[in-house]
Amino acid sequence: MKQRFEGVIMVSIKDIAQACGVSTATVSKALNNREDVNPQTRERVQETARQLGYLPNAMARALKTNKTYNIGVLMVDKADSGLTHRYFASILDSFKVAMERSGYDLTFISNQIGSQTCSYLEHCRYRNVDGVLAACVDFNTQEVRDLLESSLPVVSVDYDSGENYAVVSDNAEGIREAVEYALRRGHTTLALIYGEDSQVTQVRRNAFAETLREHRCEVHDELILEGKYLHPEVAYRLTQTLLHEQHKPTCIIYPDDICAVAGITAIRDAGLVPGTDVSVIGYDGHPVLRMLGPHLTTIQQDTETIGIKAAELMLHLLHKDPISAEERLSYVSGRLLEGETVAQL
Repeated sequence: MKQRFEGVIMVSIKDIAQACGVSTATVSKALNNREDVNPQTRERVQETARQLGYLPNAMARALKTNKTYNIGVLMVDKADSGLTHRYFASILDSFKVAMERSGYDLTFISNQIGSQTCSYLEHCRYRNVDGVLAACVDFNTQEVRDLLESSLPVVSVDYDSGENYAVVSDNAEGIREAVEYALRRGHTTLALIYGEDSQVTQVRRNAFAETLREHRCEVHDELILEGKYLHPEVAYRLTQTLLHEQHKPTCIIYPDDICAVAGITAIRDAGLVPGTDVSVIGYDGHPVLRMLGPHLTTIQQDTETIGIKAAELMLHLLHKDPISAEERLSYVSGRLLEGETVAQL
């Protein structure tokens, strides 16, 4: 029976069940996108719920299911660039859309509650989240390890401990594709500017050197330099350094597209032509930066698929579905976007 609350008619699951001629259990499963409901029935129930203006009562649902339908999001790195980094922001957007379809909301997790400092795990318990997406954080810290080793379902992005549940952009494949593309275009002296130390950075460095060795090209240690992600000033300075090396590279691979654009500027300021005298390859596939001239050659990461797969894995954990050792980790391939910044030698 419909109830009024402050002038608003509240529709219950029983109302939907009566309108559809099904049980309340079927309605509950359909509204939660459970796969053990006939697709036609699920669609009919959801459409009826929309027409009747049904809104679930979060508090009642939490008491009944012992769930808050709230997922914590941990995006805190040293540079505080999680939400401003297009890569992570795009993953979060895709994850958010997928989780909201299943009735979940997102809450950001930090080590601060008001003026009080706390651990990430304490914040999760304070917010009573059902699970956590860890997408941009220093996984080497003790408080992150405590979170990963807790009883909370945690899905991480771009971090594989060997035991955790994760979705990973295939950075080894991405760097390999970038290097082999440069080699096909006649470049044999390549340089790499990489970001701060992390598992992603280590994978990229190793893939860069291994790919060159596999193709019997010399690896010049002085052409592999540590920079910073999303720090154009550092990329600009390191590019200047590379241009004065004895083995001057004909192609430079950057940690992200913002750094690649800074590299292009440094090449121009040295009186050289980017994409002709010195070639440039970025990473991420930033659509706006690719519109600049010359059009940037870059590796585009599939952020939409990463977010969707992270949501799928999270839902399996929340539903306590069996997950095999192979299914706990998903690699997502990117693709090379050919532009105008890699010359044919």
